[in-house]
Amino acid sequence: QVQLAESGGGLVQTGGSMRLACAAGTERSFGSMRRAWFRQAPGKEREFVAAIIATGWSGTRSYYTDSVKGRFTITGDNAKNTVTLEMNSLKPEDTAVYYCAAGWNNGPYASTEKYDYWGRGTQVTVSS
Repeated sequence: QVQLAESGGGLVQTGGSMRLACAAGTERSFGSMRRAWFRQAPGKEREFVAAIIATGWSGTRSYYTDSVKGRFTITGDNAKNTVTLEMNSLKPEDTAVYYCAAGWNNGPYASTEKYDYWGRGTQVTVSS
């Protein structure tokens, strides 16, 4: 069982920046897992934000939903067993609870069904 814990949420003004982190404790294979961030706004379904997937021995590939491309960056730190989401130029529509997810499944990286482990979420609120 992989325990994921998010941190870094809070309140920020429009145009501001925020960094979210997800820690996987002592899970040694975290860096090899598919890791992602999803978000869920009130009254809406959970939606994909970004994913990072290991390729080959040391490479990774990142994917983003269109609405955050150029503003958000997902990175993994295998030494620290973390995955971070750097968010810039934040907009009120980015307000949501952000969830870290990880899994071994192949297939659509934007599908919640492809992730086995989830954090409890951290609230991000962008004021206008």
